[in-house]
Amino acid sequence: MSIEKSLDPVTLTVIEKGLQQVCNEMDLVHEKTSFSPVISESFDRSNGIYGPADGRLISQGALGLPIFVGVMQETTRCVCAERDDLNDGDVILVNDPYLGGTHLMDVKMVRPFYYKGKLWCHLSNTGHWPDTGGMVPGGFSSTATEIHQEGLRIPPIKLVDRGIMNPEIVKLVLANIRVADERIGDIKAQIAALTAGAKRLTGLLDRYGQDTVEAAIQELEVRSERIMRAHIDSIPDGSYSATAYMDSDGIVNEPLEICVDIVVSGSDIHFDLSRSSAPCAGPLNSVWATTLSSVYLAMKHVFPDVPLNAGCFRPVHVKKPHNTFLYAEYPRPVAGCAAEVSQRIMEAVFLALANAIPHRLFAAPAGTSGNLGLGGFDPEEGHDYIMYYFSGGGYGGWWDGDGVTNGCSTIGISKSQPVEILEQRYPLLFEHYKLRESSGGEGKFRGGFGVNYRIRLLRGTGKASFLMEHGRTGPPGILGGQPGAPNTIHISQNGQLTTPEHLSKGEDFALQAGDWIEINTPGGGGYGDPAERDPASLEIDYRNGYYKQQA
Repeated sequence: MSIEKSLDPVTLTVIEKGLQQVCNEMDLVHEKTSFSPVISESFDRSNGIYGPADGRLISQGALGLPIFVGVMQETTRCVCAERDDLNDGDVILVNDPYLGGTHLMDVKMVRPFYYKGKLWCHLSNTGHWPDTGGMVPGGFSSTATEIHQEGLRIPPIKLVDRGIMNPEIVKLVLANIRVADERIGDIKAQIAALTAGAKRLTGLLDRYGQDTVEAAIQELEVRSERIMRAHIDSIPDGSYSATAYMDSDGIVNEPLEICVDIVVSGSDIHFDLSRSSAPCAGPLNSVWATTLSSVYLAMKHVFPDVPLNAGCFRPVHVKKPHNTFLYAEYPRPVAGCAAEVSQRIMEAVFLALANAIPHRLFAAPAGTSGNLGLGGFDPEEGHDYIMYYFSGGGYGGWWDGDGVTNGCSTIGISKSQPVEILEQRYPLLFEHYKLRESSGGEGKFRGGFGVNYRIRLLRGTGKASFLMEHGRTGPPGILGGQPGAPNTIHISQNGQLTTPEHLSKGEDFALQAGDWIEINTPGGGGYGDPAERDPASLEIDYRNGYYKQQA
């Protein structure tokens, strides 16, 4: 008898939702108990359930950051390979980019989950810590030339041994990062999330039995693979290529190329990124886990109805792009891989597939997280601070409408932190935060708009660092649509206005009280010929001040 026939459809659905609920509850515990606003307010974290030996994705919550869909599989797999001494109650701490990681600020924890004395799965999570040491506050150095300049690199180590947290490990970690009192709160929040997951997963297994739950997981993977294959089969067989560009690597002020070649053959799709630029000197190299996950996530954007588990990845084949900046090896710096390079990889995939299925694609989104790090000393509070901030931008126009304005980055569901929270915690003022007019690329369906904001330092001193993208060119349109406006950065220091040499990247801009930073985030690209735009929609754009009407 097949698995599908032996499982009641209602039970299968209940188990599927039950697994997701375990992950959702882990996400909520992680969010509500974290000290850092980037986790508690922006949701820059993820929790999931992964296979006991291979780390394959069983379930990830709807509230988790999508880029970690593929990354956490690799993290968990690497932990399984590195540690054969895991016991019930252990928690492994790791952020090594070359062992299934991203950048150093994404700190992972892996807890082996035992049920009735047997290793049943792993519960794993990621939280973006606002700082892990390194050259600049916040970790987003744009001039690092090796991983050791970017912060504390942690191999898979036992933070918790059979339920007891190792205080020596905690001391070592906290001694190497700034604002340690916040980090201990984030550490305990991640552990608490895993503990909640273990409790809820035990309840699910107790109720339905592990044989039934395992059969359901297997059937859910089969169904997910079947749906993904059906979507791929709808793409005309053939070869499709595109190139996306990074502004620079932060060291050499020249663009980097991301070249993707896609071959569709029946219900399988193959990706080759080996024509991309060579490994770069600066921190825009991408580790394999991030590169792989970026392709997976691009496919999920194109076909969002595919259920999320290991099955949906089986028809998607990605060749390892050795000897390119998309396959970083020690000691290459990687600070920008997860937040920036990932989105350029996705952009290349979108542009390539637009040649095959334009009726299902969209013009390029803003494609940058707009990473801003600001650290300094607040004399009123008498302590140091670090603020990590990211902002939204425009999404590309699509086949049936205009792009979203001020959307989150394509790798996440994270939202910008409320300005009221940031003004309460840090010595700064947001002087304005508004829609960036005229930033959406024109087209039959225009791109969404980016945002414009200005931050003024109120007291004390600070240092600002930027690791952004799309400063050299805006997000491209498709089918005749125009590109969105590029990213811009302006810094006022003692009344002198400056811009970074690398346009979207720079670090150690010293600020004093009264100095300010102003950011314009990119708009999305346009879809289709602007001459075909509906006159009524064009009139609304002019009336709302989105564009200035030509005389």
